[in-house]
Amino acid sequence: MKSECLPFSQIPHTTRLFADFLSDHPRVQQFYPRSAYFNQWFKDEASSMGHDSERRQRVSVILERQNQSWGASGKALQNIGRLRAGASALVTGQQVGLFGGPLFSIFKALTAVKLAEQATRSGIDCVPVFWLATEDHDLEEINHISIPGSDGSVQKLTAPTQGLPDAPVGTLRFGAEIQAVVEAAIELLGPFEISDFLREAYRPGETFGSAFARLFARLFADWGVILLDAADPEFHQIAEPIYRAAIERAAELDEALLARGKALEAAGYDQQVKVTPSSTLLFTLRNGARVPVHRRLNGNGTVDFLIEEERISQAELLGRVASLPQDFSANVLLRPVIQDYLLPTLAYTGGSAEVAYFAQAAVVYDALLGRVTPVVPRFSATIVEPKPKGLLERYGLRLPDLFHGPETLREHMASRTLPKELQSAFDQAEASLEKSLAAIREGLARLDSTLVDSATNAASKMQHQLTQLRSRAARAELRQTEVLSRHAELLSNLLYPGKALQEREIAGLYFVARHGTEFLRDMYDAIRPDCLDHQMISM
Repeated sequence: MKSECLPFSQIPHTTRLFADFLSDHPRVQQFYPRSAYFNQWFKDEASSMGHDSERRQRVSVILERQNQSWGASGKALQNIGRLRAGASALVTGQQVGLFGGPLFSIFKALTAVKLAEQATRSGIDCVPVFWLATEDHDLEEINHISIPGSDGSVQKLTAPTQGLPDAPVGTLRFGAEIQAVVEAAIELLGPFEISDFLREAYRPGETFGSAFARLFARLFADWGVILLDAADPEFHQIAEPIYRAAIERAAELDEALLARGKALEAAGYDQQVKVTPSSTLLFTLRNGARVPVHRRLNGNGTVDFLIEEERISQAELLGRVASLPQDFSANVLLRPVIQDYLLPTLAYTGGSAEVAYFAQAAVVYDALLGRVTPVVPRFSATIVEPKPKGLLERYGLRLPDLFHGPETLREHMASRTLPKELQSAFDQAEASLEKSLAAIREGLARLDSTLVDSATNAASKMQHQLTQLRSRAARAELRQTEVLSRHAELLSNLLYPGKALQEREIAGLYFVARHGTEFLRDMYDAIRPDCLDHQMISM
């Protein structure tokens, strides 16, 4: 493999908050207690951690039961034993996307393994934990996956499921129809070892969560990644004090979040989650669907809560939480706090959106746990296989050249394929024009400095016209060949599909199928916790 770094500042849609977190921690220190560099602080963080021993034991028992049911490896069960005995956790998590979801789900798990092993080698026993977001109710985000075909086109596969709208995805079971989707995926991926993994995991009767867990238990067996299904009723029973506190202290938490939102905006950053005076941090189940719990301030100064159209007193809501905690779940700002109430978390590793959530969730952490868990950026990469690599080299392209979309890419490629004599003529014209215009500006500056701006404007127009002429020539060349179009489409599909990073769109299993499970080892070896750039990895 060959790796090339691409700073996130060069990647479209990178938020200023994430960019500053990576490169300028003092600027964001009021929002993040630790920098993005794990090796700078993990020993200090470990020395200040504490976790209730009884809670640790209860969680470990549930984890053992869950992981055994998914066919966990001996290494995973050993890691649960280490957790029970006092190890800390390096946690990551993700929605339970079809067939393991996009490539970055694999990157998350491997980053957790890498950081946990780094801590353990330094004398801080630590195990990797993957939180399965089975309580999420956005089915359309997880019920499909994109797999490239042999011709470079990207095929989208969707799993048919039956269930209530807005139901937690962990409750949705596959019917017999899933078998046809599995076979369609195998036809695209090829008859490799991964085919058996898919058939064993995605079967009628399994849920999105259990199938995902079975697949990841196989993929990460050698590393012993501990999988955690957040929807388990026993976890909700343990987390009941946090649900209760989210209700009893709703006004305080809302005030803190509103203040944090204002502080973020004052510093020039956007809020990832918009908070209102009626917000709470909880969802509840209503007829099988997941609905938000709202807060309502009455004229007499008392507070009620709203669940859809039902008005309910605080006392009654607390009674429901006490009797049926499994009917409640956390929103995106409380979810990590629940996670770290259950687990002795040394750090959480996630993507840019999760890093942004933590800037707001920190005030909830501080109020409910008295400690803010640090967040660490996950490994991020684009995998460049031999065919797209050859095309990049042929046209003299780099990944950023793809960021402007397929149409612009085709024109750019066409400009690289113009006849050499015409290409040379354009280059000479540009150089000559710039040289002549520089001489003119210099002479005008001596003659009459007020004319320099006019010269600059005129120069800009002439350069624009020459650039336009080159583009028209490129388009003319483009019309004469379909090869460029096919090559541009292939590069876009494989490296920047749908104008998004490859890791967010293409199935991770696509690369495992093509390169074997050694692909996972190669990616693990490529992770360097001291390098937080996006990587271009040529296979």
